[in-house]
Amino acid sequence: MKKNSMKKAFLAVMGSEKRQNITIPLLEVLLGLIAGTIIFLILGKNPIEAFAAFLQGCGLFPKENYAGGRGMFTDFLSYLDNWTPMIFAALAVAVAFKAGLFNIGVSGQMLLSGFIATITVGYSPLPAVVAKPLVILIGVVVGALLGGLIGYLKHRFNINEVVSAIMINYILQYLLSFFILSFYTNPITRQSNVVSDASRLTLQDVMIGDYKTVIPLGFLLALVAVAVMHYFINFTKFGYELKAVGFNGRASRYAGINVRRTIMKAMMTSGALAGLAGVTYYLGYLGSIQPRVLADLGYDSIAVSLLGNANPIGIVFSSFLITVISKGSTYMSSAVSVDQEIGSVITGLMLLFAACGAFVRYKLHMARVSVEEEAREAGKAGKGGDEK
Repeated sequence: MKKNSMKKAFLAVMGSEKRQNITIPLLEVLLGLIAGTIIFLILGKNPIEAFAAFLQGCGLFPKENYAGGRGMFTDFLSYLDNWTPMIFAALAVAVAFKAGLFNIGVSGQMLLSGFIATITVGYSPLPAVVAKPLVILIGVVVGALLGGLIGYLKHRFNINEVVSAIMINYILQYLLSFFILSFYTNPITRQSNVVSDASRLTLQDVMIGDYKTVIPLGFLLALVAVAVMHYFINFTKFGYELKAVGFNGRASRYAGINVRRTIMKAMMTSGALAGLAGVTYYLGYLGSIQPRVLADLGYDSIAVSLLGNANPIGIVFSSFLITVISKGSTYMSSAVSVDQEIGSVITGLMLLFAACGAFVRYKLHMARVSVEEEAREAGKAGKGGDEK
């Protein structure tokens, strides 16, 4: 009886299937935080201090001391700068998910867009009023073309998008590294030369009061992208076809939807968003490109999208959380004296729990069916007793 009442209470908390779009991700986050708490306890550290350090590193909680010209405000703007490309990258993964595709090539699309924008605009003498919009345009176009290539290989030759995206990632990683190391390397940092301030999407060393900080220009664009994608996915023909193909491609074809065209449009849209992630990362947050390296952000965005149920609004919250962990892990490491890779471990655990979302939803459905059947049986038994 007690077990049955606990089951009913848990089902009541999780709510209807529509409400589970919110409660299941919250449960996954909670489980990830519990796992992180256990890890910190095993390491002999105070979990509360550790999680507070994550927030302090992102400017969401005050530190004990700050250097000259720095403060909680500057930390927070730096956090927004790091958060911006994550929003774009997670949206890119989400659009592909909606069409039943897995765009694991976000890192490669980011790299190519950032590289092309860097060598064409980043090293040019163009004024800011021309350079910044041109960087954004290049990010959209290059990302869309590369995403479209993956979509074309999918619908024309039935090449799995995961395989083609991974192969393209490695080709781009080493090919572009060759060009960077051969022609554009800074001999001191061993990264590509820093782009011009006019082309950079993050304003540097801006004085606001007594603070010297950064201004991430792409952040507002990221919020606009969230609103636009939410509208297109939920209130347009394109969004309907996207979800229909993702749910059942064969049925969609019989319903008159051009599946091949929808796949192409989905991957081009996904690639365009990944391209925006690339230019806001390489010509915004970093200002240069590290050779032979694909951005971890491109892979972390998969976890963010899963955690946000591939919903643009949900992605805002999930990307906020994951970026807090990744950005704040450096300060957490120094404040609590543990390896900053612990942050990646916690992110990985959240991804693991997020991957179990469909299973959790299925178990909740079966539990609800079981409770309803027990209620009907109890009702029949009670009715039979009354008749006697």
